[in-house]
Amino acid sequence: MEQERSRSGGRRTRNVILEGSIVRALLTLSVPIILGNLLQAGYQLTDAFWVGRLGAAAVAAVAVGAPVTFLVIALGSGLAMAGAVLVAQYAGAGRQDMVDHVAGQTMTMVLITSVLLGTLGYLLAPDLLTLLGVACDVRAGALGFMRVSFVGIVFVFSYTMFQALMRGIGRTRLPLLIVLGTVLLNFALDPLFIFGWGPLRGAGVVGAASATLITQGLAAAIGLAILLRGRHGIHLRWEQLRPNPGYIRRAFLLGLPGSIDLSTRALGFIAMSLLVAGFGTQSTAVYGVGSTIIQVVTIPAAGLSMALSTLVGQNLGAGQAARAEKIARLSIIYGFGALSAWGIVAFATAPVLVAFFVPSDPQVVAAGTGFLRIMALTWGFIGIQYCIAAVLRASGQMIPAMTIALVYQWIVQLPIAYALSTQTSLKIYGVWWSFPISNMIAAFLALAWFARSKWNNARPNTEMRQIVIATPAMLSSERPLGGLMCADEGSREIAVGISAPMAPTPRCRDDDT
Repeated sequence: MEQERSRSGGRRTRNVILEGSIVRALLTLSVPIILGNLLQAGYQLTDAFWVGRLGAAAVAAVAVGAPVTFLVIALGSGLAMAGAVLVAQYAGAGRQDMVDHVAGQTMTMVLITSVLLGTLGYLLAPDLLTLLGVACDVRAGALGFMRVSFVGIVFVFSYTMFQALMRGIGRTRLPLLIVLGTVLLNFALDPLFIFGWGPLRGAGVVGAASATLITQGLAAAIGLAILLRGRHGIHLRWEQLRPNPGYIRRAFLLGLPGSIDLSTRALGFIAMSLLVAGFGTQSTAVYGVGSTIIQVVTIPAAGLSMALSTLVGQNLGAGQAARAEKIARLSIIYGFGALSAWGIVAFATAPVLVAFFVPSDPQVVAAGTGFLRIMALTWGFIGIQYCIAAVLRASGQMIPAMTIALVYQWIVQLPIAYALSTQTSLKIYGVWWSFPISNMIAAFLALAWFARSKWNNARPNTEMRQIVIATPAMLSSERPLGGLMCADEGSREIAVGISAPMAPTPRCRDDDT
């Protein structure tokens, strides 16, 4: 009975995605994703809220540690993109056997990658902080925060993959419920772990990371259990988790541009942190608060882009290229409008927003208000970038999305930030002004690429590697994948059309961390 209800729900979701109102389809998928992402941001907001009570040095420790751990997460997240794109396209083509198989292999690949990257990051954390030139009053907290975060990367990867797989088949409400429960738990655990209570000693910044580690581990366990039970659109079996070297090798090549894309953004954050750190702890704290606010206000665009990726992927998988293009164009308009509205609100309420995170430091509030108001009115252009990147990835064009990210971070923003902050009288404000300038340039570049690209062509994209997955169920099926599948003589193949000057920093000891 439960499996029949699951199949019935899957048919209804597929009909919404492939037929009828585009606006309804966008809302059906994006609203739960946006709410889920808002709740997911609750981890960061809760940490930032309580850590802010510890002072600017604690805020700076999180601001330094977060981009480094995000870099490691980004390296593996690109690999998850390959599986998510294939799942969406197979779901659009009605190939449940391949949805399950790709989900299992991608989960295995992500788990292996997360263990390797988490271990490497944990061991290299002190060297990374030395490279960043972190001040001694920030280093101890940053090191503890980073190491606990690296331990939890396996859980972050696992649950992120669960969410991506659910989005790929159009099931967006279940991840929302899981995140709701774990964020509420994190909200309760944070003050206990940060400040202590009774016999429990407070651990400061490390306590915030530990609370997040526990709740993310719980979310990952729930997600894996759901996939193994097979009652919500994907049914993993233990034999599907056994590594298939052929698939993993080719999926790695498919996902590599996505990894470069995301890691480039993370490296850009680190480089900006390095540049900002040269202006002192206060500027680092302002950058940390501003970055957190940016992550929150871009959630609507991120949610829309995730829904867009599912819609475009499934419609291309079903051979409906014209509908996919209409969805893409409408979403770009919505993305620009949503973030422009957020920017106007942020501009008007900037002092209140910054004071929420660091209420006890008027200087940080004043400087953070200036940073926020300089960049807020150009957030609409970030929405354009999010949506166009989602369309390109959903159609399998990872390299264009990667190129846009490379240009944005390394050819536009960082050189502008460096030049304005070191070669003009603007100083740290030169870094702040690099944000609106680069947002607009990158958006126009993305629009030009979108207009010229043949992303909606249903034929196999020559940029993508072919992925060979030889399974009995697939070999016995002759159903085409919306023009995206071709056959060889012996197997089936899926061709997816789818350096800033720093003041010398005294050497710090890590003996007590």
